[in-house]
Amino acid sequence: MRRLIINADDFGMTAGVNRAIVEAHHAGLITSASVMANEPATNDAISIASRTPSLRTGCHIVLVDGRPLSKPEAVLTLVGSRNGSGASFRRGISQLAIASFAGQVRAADVRSEAAAQISSLQAGGLALSHVDCHMHSHILPPVLRAVLQAAYDHGVKAVRNPFEPAWSVAATHKNSSLRSWSRSTQVTVLRSLQPQFCSAVKQHGMKTSDGTIGIAATGLLDRELLTRLVEAMPEGTWELVSHPGYKDRALIEASTELKQSRVVELELLTSSETVDLLHKRDIQLINYSDL
Repeated sequence: MRRLIINADDFGMTAGVNRAIVEAHHAGLITSASVMANEPATNDAISIASRTPSLRTGCHIVLVDGRPLSKPEAVLTLVGSRNGSGASFRRGISQLAIASFAGQVRAADVRSEAAAQISSLQAGGLALSHVDCHMHSHILPPVLRAVLQAAYDHGVKAVRNPFEPAWSVAATHKNSSLRSWSRSTQVTVLRSLQPQFCSAVKQHGMKTSDGTIGIAATGLLDRELLTRLVEAMPEGTWELVSHPGYKDRALIEASTELKQSRVVELELLTSSETVDLLHKRDIQLINYSDL
């Protein structure tokens, strides 16, 4: 049996991203979305989710490239900079990784901020089906256990498996693309951390998938690569991470690197051709509540 969660990240980033996600859900493809708790369109995302109970939602915990929901002095080891407009996290996962492995990030700070973001969404009325992290930062062992504990404490029973299997990387690798080479190498090297992840998830009594696909193809996903992924998919339960959106002024001004690629993904995830492709491969679409 082939089961697939198609999850949209960044729910709450902009109104255009929110609109794209719900349109792809109504098209029958996106089954799940991860909400950012402290973004300009978070309240809009919560409102949409409350009107669309068939779209299951999780918490997209942000520990990089954003602002803490907690008071900065309460999570000082997560703060990368402070200025007149407030405190910000570090820029990019590489900075967080260096600080984490150097012992400069307190697990208590990660747990506190993750808990604040989870509880904020729950207070807004969302019944969270899972947690994951922006830029997949829970791939880092020092971050992972704190995130799992925060989720467990708040009754969230599932977490994204942030490791991409070799078959998926091979299916989407583009030899001519420097970005593809770089991302493919990164996810392959990081796969060495998967045993620690699986052990921690088991210890916390949580559920996860067999792996997440499309990570190496982030920003590159198109019809050809999606077809390769679907045709290569073996039996198991997988998650396809997606980033649909409208390229409006809010997205152009947002800090994300993913702009035009969101438009391409929106077309893919609202297409009857994609629905037919999954049907032909006998792939069952599920969400985290079905694990």
